[in-house]
Amino acid sequence: MRVLRTIMMGTGTFAEPTFRALLTRPDLVQVVALFTQPERATGEVSGSTRQTGEGMATIAQAAGVPIEQPPSINTPDAIARLTQFQPDLYVVAAYGQILSREVLAVPALGGINVHASLLPKYRGAAPVAWAILRGETQTGVSIIRMSVGLDAGDVLRAEALDIGPDETAGELEARLAVLGARLTLQTVEALCRGPVVGVAQDQTQVTKAPKLTKQMGQIDWSQPAEALCRHVRAMQPWPTAYTHWHRLDTAPLRVIIAKARPTEPPADLLASQPVPGTIALNQGQRLVVACGQHQAVEIHELQPAGKRRMSAAEFVRGRLPQQGDHFA
Repeated sequence: MRVLRTIMMGTGTFAEPTFRALLTRPDLVQVVALFTQPERATGEVSGSTRQTGEGMATIAQAAGVPIEQPPSINTPDAIARLTQFQPDLYVVAAYGQILSREVLAVPALGGINVHASLLPKYRGAAPVAWAILRGETQTGVSIIRMSVGLDAGDVLRAEALDIGPDETAGELEARLAVLGARLTLQTVEALCRGPVVGVAQDQTQVTKAPKLTKQMGQIDWSQPAEALCRHVRAMQPWPTAYTHWHRLDTAPLRVIIAKARPTEPPADLLASQPVPGTIALNQGQRLVVACGQHQAVEIHELQPAGKRRMSAAEFVRGRLPQQGDHFA
């Protein structure tokens, strides 16, 4: 069975399990180089949802794999460097750059991409967050043959995974990363044995998962409870779901909402037909907030600006809600 000279391309924790898996299978691949994004401060790149883990470069250094970090993979210099490694295959996971036709033409077998959705659903940079936002109960990983179109190649392998009812995007991505590593090894093993035929994506079923922005984290309290709680889960770990606590004679306080669940609205809150965002009074150490369609959510964990993450009970003890207090 042929051993494939392979270049790994990826950044962040979603890519790390796949990279480690490749390194454990010298009978299938010789990892000749790692191409990863230049070092940047966390969150510096607009729309980045990448979580930071051990680090792709750290893994490569420990394994003695050469590291390349071109700002753009599509420049003549980067293409020349790729060519010098004489790869048979690229394995790409959350690399963060779109590969040009010229880059894809370097390896004889082209590239495969590990994508965190069941394609053709959720093509783009943030498939995990959008799956949660849209209320999906399942997502998965697709291994596709790379093409010049965004996540448009033939599907070589795919497997579904249930989304937990309280799972954040970060937690779900971590599970998908492990699944992606397993499917990658299965795909690479098949490629070592000979040609692999994929399945063309149904173009009528394509949905998009564009980059998130910081502004998307702002909570819209007019949403119904289920949608609002999905938003809180989808915005973690970045950009996080946030709102502002408005109090009489006090400047608004920015608050990150970390955990929230739908709850039955208190009778007095329903009777007053409150504006969404109104905070229910006399709830003890619970923090219950009115939202759209005459529903309510209970905040369980939050983080006031400049403070640590805390339980709602801790927050309420320090800032007992008063008449007129609201989130907006």
